Order: sequence, then C-alpha cells, then structure tokens
Amino acid sequence: MSSQDRPLLQGELRLAGRLDGRFFDLLAALALTGSLQKAAKVAGYSYKGAWLVLDAASALTHSPLVDTATGGPGGGGTRLTAEGEALLIAWRKLQARHDAFLREQADWLATQPALDALLKRMSMKTTARNQFHGRIASVTPGPATTTVRVDLDGGQAITASLTTLAAQELQVRTGMAALALVKSSEVVLVTDFGGYKLSARNQLTGAVSRVQRGAVSSLIGLTLPGGTVVTASVTNDAVDALDLSVGQPATAVFKAYAVMLAVRP
Repeated sequence: MSSQDRPLLQGELRLAGRLDGRFFDLLAALALTGSLQKAAKVAGYSYKGAWLVLDAASALTHSPLVDTATGGPGGGGTRLTAEGEALLIAWRKLQARHDAFLREQADWLATQPALDALLKRMSMKTTARNQFHGRIASVTPGPATTTVRVDLDGGQAITASLTTLAAQELQVRTGMAALALVKSSEVVLVTDFGGYKLSARNQLTGAVSRVQRGAVSSLIGLTLPGGTVVTASVTNDAVDALDLSVGQPATAVFKAYAVMLAVRP
C-alpha cells in the first residue's frame, strides 16, 4: 500500500491486550497446514517463538489451543483444539466488526473537511522540519521555471520556484491546497538588515519563540503573526554572535528554489 493509499484512521485490534493479528495469522495457518513449522513461517515467527506465544495464549485461556500428535497413520502434526477454533472464529467476527467501525468513522471524517485536511497533512512523513499549509494563490509559468505563490493559513505567503516540467506533472493550479516544505538548514535568520535589501524571495518576520541548543548547532523557532512557526538550524557561534533569545524580533529568509511544493491531486 502506498503512502497515498494509506487510510487516515487505523486501529489495531488485540484480545486480552496481547493477542494480535499476527497471533491469529498463526492460528489460521495452523488450521490450514496442520504444521507448526509452516504456520510459524507464514506468521513470521521462529518455531520456538511460535511455541512460546501459543503457551502464553493457553495460559490466558486456561485451556490448550493446539493438539500435537507424533507419528502414526496420519504422520503426526499440530491442529487446533475446539477452544483454538472457537477463539479464531471469535477473532474473525470481531475483526470484521472492527473494520466496519473504522470505515464508519472514515465516512464521518469525510464530512469534516477541516479535520480531514489536518489529518492528511499529519500523515505525510518527511525530514523537512518546516511544513507550511496553504492554498496556491498564483502560478506564473515560464519556459524552464514556474513560480508558485502559496498563501499560508496564518496570513503570510511563500513563493516556490520549480521546474515547469515539475509544475506540469503536479498539475498545479490556483486554489489547490498545498504544502510548502523547507529544510531548517535552508533558513537564514536576520535580526538587522543594516539598510540592505536581500534578493531572497521569502522573508517572514516574527519573534523568536524557542532556542534549542545542541552540541554544534541550535534549532531556533520563529513564531509569525497568526501562529505559524518557522524553524531554522543555526550554528551555536551564530546564535552567540546574534545573541538570539526568546522574544527577539527576527526575519526568516530563504530562497524560492529552497521550497519544495507538495499537492494532493
């Protein structure tokens, strides 16, 4: 299953807090094969691990879940006891009800667009510390490069520069919901422009709200009006030189080409 297809709501069913889907895969494989060795392989257990988990489950149910025969006309093997079969049937019924419950909640979630959008943003996994949500306000295509402006939820705007081919593949258009991703190492903090103007397209002014010092570098959180937070990775020498502290006004500066754009088709 791709990350795009992964459901927003997930839940793991466990019986007695310990018996999970993997355990019941073991029981189901045992019922089909009559071989603990084969069933363990199907469920991802070692042979010894399968015996241990079956022993632990039998202690919970106070009755054996499997019967083992050695040799004889049938060639021996392992089969589920009546208790084991009943437990497997109960699991399948509960799992079906559990899946139906999750589908019902997913249908409800689809009627809550704001919450649905929030969970979709949270489901994206990336190393970029800065993930700014907004909507595409303008698209300016060029022969090789396309410029996209994203109006953020907090009221600011970010400009992204991407290849025209990438813009076409993403099918970017005005009004689309988008995420602007920026690595913290791409963000430069400015506390005093000294009368100069910078060529960097993105310049977001706010106040330092966090200084997390590390061995070599520090993570600086800059809160913008509206509550959006920009994180910058700054060397400790630079923190000391700028005398950065919580409450200090500063501007987060990064170039348009440092912005990666993410959209949902």
